[in-house]
Amino acid sequence: MTAPAPAATIDTPPRPWDPIVKITHWTIVLAVLANALVTEEGSGPHIWVGYGLAAILGLRLLWGLVGPTEARFAAFWPSPRKALSHIHDIRAGRVTQHASHNPLGALMVWAIWTCLLAIIATGIAMAGPPSLDPTLRDDEAHVIGEASAEHDAREEGDEGEEEGPLGEVHEIAANLLYVLILLHLAGVICETRRSGRQVLVAMAPHRR
Repeated sequence: MTAPAPAATIDTPPRPWDPIVKITHWTIVLAVLANALVTEEGSGPHIWVGYGLAAILGLRLLWGLVGPTEARFAAFWPSPRKALSHIHDIRAGRVTQHASHNPLGALMVWAIWTCLLAIIATGIAMAGPPSLDPTLRDDEAHVIGEASAEHDAREEGDEGEEEGPLGEVHEIAANLLYVLILLHLAGVICETRRSGRQVLVAMAPHRR
């Protein structure tokens, strides 16, 4: 009687993602880091980075409709049932190859996109459409900073109070995004150690 074959044997190098997926992924990473750590909230650069983030996310969502099979929404449609099954596989030590994101990764991708859309929508609602004037001054674009600091507006009783709910949603979505990013990184590390797939190597900008 022969021993059963393992659930999956991973002896091939990781499949690199297509260029559009990698470009949009790392550009979104840079935009989030820039607005979180570099630009001042409500400043002109902060708003313009937000507009750029909206354009890049729009490209990625479009690519989910017309891109290659593994990049399309159908390849990693969110499914709580499949995510629970994947958790059971992890507990049982079973390793299964997935053409795109695994079920838990799919849920994470959609959660991150939802947060990004909420951040972008509230940001644009507060800042308005992009101005064609490239010399936008920080004092002309301070509305986001005032809106996100709702408690200050309430204390002063000024007109910024009307924008408080948008600013609150903007800030909550941004904070939730940071939590999801940390969980995403933890998931990538755990999945790499568990299955042997070098996920970061596959997503590396220089890899082809």
